[in-house]
Amino acid sequence: MGHAAAPLRPARASTSAALRGSIRIPGDASISRHCVILGGLARGETRITGLLESADVRAACTAMQAMGATIRRDGKLWIISGVGNGCLLAPEAPLDFGHAGTVCRLIMGLVGPYDFETTFVGDVTLSRQSMGSVLDPLRQIGVQVSSEAGDLLPVTLRGPQAPASISYPVPMASAAVKSAILLAGLNTPGITSVIETVPTPDHCEKMLAGFGAELSVETGADAVRTIRLEGRSALYGQTIDVPGDPSLAAYALVAALIVPGSDITIENVLMNPARTGLILTLQEMGADIESLAPRQNGGEEVADLRVRASQLTGLTVPAERAASMIDEYPALAIAASFASGETRMPGLGDLPARQGARLTALARGLKLNGVDCSEGPDGLSVRGRPDGKGLGAVSSGMITATGLDHRIAMSFLVMGLASEHPVTIDDASSIASHFPEFMTMMAGMGAEMIEI
Repeated sequence: MGHAAAPLRPARASTSAALRGSIRIPGDASISRHCVILGGLARGETRITGLLESADVRAACTAMQAMGATIRRDGKLWIISGVGNGCLLAPEAPLDFGHAGTVCRLIMGLVGPYDFETTFVGDVTLSRQSMGSVLDPLRQIGVQVSSEAGDLLPVTLRGPQAPASISYPVPMASAAVKSAILLAGLNTPGITSVIETVPTPDHCEKMLAGFGAELSVETGADAVRTIRLEGRSALYGQTIDVPGDPSLAAYALVAALIVPGSDITIENVLMNPARTGLILTLQEMGADIESLAPRQNGGEEVADLRVRASQLTGLTVPAERAASMIDEYPALAIAASFASGETRMPGLGDLPARQGARLTALARGLKLNGVDCSEGPDGLSVRGRPDGKGLGAVSSGMITATGLDHRIAMSFLVMGLASEHPVTIDDASSIASHFPEFMTMMAGMGAEMIEI
């Protein structure tokens, strides 16, 4: 299925006065995706509040509906009637994921062991991404894979009549690959094991257990995690309130730190230790981030964050922290651009291809906007300007390319709020797809940020 090119939607951010107010960030993306997938698979009804209404989550809804789940909305409440584990129906047409790469990989894992044929397609950008990291373990289970060279979309899967359980050491830190294998294990007899040498966010494990899967997690003395899942157990619908996504909170958080005089509160933020690497790093740089009213929500740690403008100092980010903040490096790089001294971000050399492309786009955008930075084979170094002098686009023709990456787009708009010169991005459409409230939310706190 083709995807026509949409017109560009450029946006610009300019020097702003102090940001003020309290905001609530949309629901966590990973938890939202898993709510929809597991809710569509479980017996009975799953009721969800706080669901992130992003393109990724909509793609998950569409895919699960195509395979038999019923999904409806009652105001802010989402109600999913699932089919039961092992009872997905063969979709009548290819599953089109647009730009939603993570959801595409998760659904590949979910349907791979089913003894029917499923075709996966996506937009031009997604079709350039290899799916090999998920397809390789699926082949070990016995799934037949038909794809373009390099395991590119379109991909057609057909599960075996007797799928084989596997024990799979994940070759690189990837929560999506881990989760895809565990989802495949749901309809595979026996024990499916995933071995992680570098821990990644554990939302999938927690949610599988919450829906009733028989699952155990063992952490060895060497910090290697082994997750074991018993296949073909029953899952049951749940009631879930999705906490705010810390990855989406990153942009308002960094904006408040670098815009002088700012003082904001971000409510109901997920504080899972596997997801708070950016907050910890910023605090080590001198950020004034106060955790208020810490509490539990559906087995996850949650808190409100009060963030005040701060004088930041560069540091070396521990390489082992990368897995807990892999999506937040663009936001961290913007904070580092306004810190005194050098911020070194090692440990990024083994990123998946799509994350490596993000790092390259980030370095290119930083240099375009006057930041002294260097990109090496293992990471990124940024030498900051605390006063923001010389940063931003010195001429109207200097436009930052986002590559349809919403994290790059939002990060550079945040830069423009504290830089000497405005920052213009080429296209804000990815923001509208992934975080549609972003521009309005930032403007409501006083940010000078508009589409042009």
